[in-house]
Amino acid sequence: MTTDDLRSQLASLTTEAFRPELADIDRLPTLDIARLMNGEDTGVPAAVAAQLPRIAAAVDAVAERMARGGRLVYAGAGTAGRLGVLDASECPPTFNTDPDQVVGLIAGGPAAMVTSVEGAEDSAELASRDLDALKLTPDDSVVGVSASGRTPYAVGAVAHARALGALTIGLACNEHSALAAAAEHGIEVVVGPELITGSTRLKAGTAQKLVLNMLSTITMIRLGKTYGNLMVDVRASNAKLRARAHRIVALATGADDAEIEKALTETGGEVKHAVLTLLAGVDAPTAAHLLTESGGRLRAALTRAPR
Repeated sequence: MTTDDLRSQLASLTTEAFRPELADIDRLPTLDIARLMNGEDTGVPAAVAAQLPRIAAAVDAVAERMARGGRLVYAGAGTAGRLGVLDASECPPTFNTDPDQVVGLIAGGPAAMVTSVEGAEDSAELASRDLDALKLTPDDSVVGVSASGRTPYAVGAVAHARALGALTIGLACNEHSALAAAAEHGIEVVVGPELITGSTRLKAGTAQKLVLNMLSTITMIRLGKTYGNLMVDVRASNAKLRARAHRIVALATGADDAEIEKALTETGGEVKHAVLTLLAGVDAPTAAHLLTESGGRLRAALTRAPR
């Protein structure tokens, strides 16, 4: 693609559109700019809401595969890639997932999280190599993320993953995108032109973050990683999380502090196990066995517990 072709393509994208009414924004008082920016952001949830049926269908497809041992893989460049890495990195402490279960790939590798890696986002071949290193299977799900919906790395990742039989999702912020077309599940959250022309880390970035939150969080709910709206698979790896673990057990069981501390100690700090010992009146080994039999689903384990 020539430079002229690329300029023409970018000029056709909603996310890249110039807004002449904002041409003097740099002359405005700071508070007025803040109000403008805040006003712009209010439209993002509505744009996401318009795609909820597509998001839900994608979640169900991902959860079905992850229940069979598959992985969730995000692939993107620049801001989109960083958001995928962020979402993936938050799953282990939040849902006690294995670090290899939800993976974030960014064009150019880890260095690209803080430094621009020239040309990386333009390489579909790089995306293929990054995915091949993961040894994809048909149980895996790959989410290409790109505000424009045309980034070669993201489109290439989805195309390659689909050819290998993996589930594919394309998340973009423009209609009729190449990324959505390449994927089995296309999600196009159209948030309109940005406050600052070309800065798609703004509304587009916010929209992508909201959708990625849904993809990972609702998938984990479907996999039994929560009990109601309680984060019972939290990994208590620091003082704050240990305090949170105690509070979650309290909310789930209504037990007193001494009982909760005893249960957490006996179960090695595992919230889900501690809740089961208290609600079902079983010991820690029995709780572990029941949860294993129930695929880690606390509600199912409670129904299996002896009465």
